Amino acid sequence: MVSQKVVIKNPTGLHLRPAGILCKEAMQFKSLITFQFRENTANAKSVLSVLGACVKSGDEIELFCEGEDEQEALSTLVQAVESGLGE
Repeated sequence: MVSQKVVIKNPTGLHLRPAGILCKEAMQFKSLITFQFRENTANAKSVLSVLGACVKSGDEIELFCEGEDEQEALSTLVQAVESGLGE
C-alpha cells in the first residue's frame, strides 16, 4: 500500500465535475483506491462516495492505493488533483 497527502486546489472543492474526473482517473486502475478526509474514508472510484466526503477548497486529503498498479495509480491521481481536476 502506498499513500500521499494532497491539497485540493479547486476553488469550489470536490463538487460533481471534479469528483467525476477523479473517479474516471481512479477507474483506470485495478488497485483499491480510497482517500481519507478527517475521520471519513471514501472510495475514489465512486462519485457518490467522493461527493459524500464534502471536501472543500484548501482541504487536505490522503490518497491510499493498494494493488498491482498502486504506484502508478497514486502518481496519476496526485497529478490530477494538483492540476485542478479540469478546473
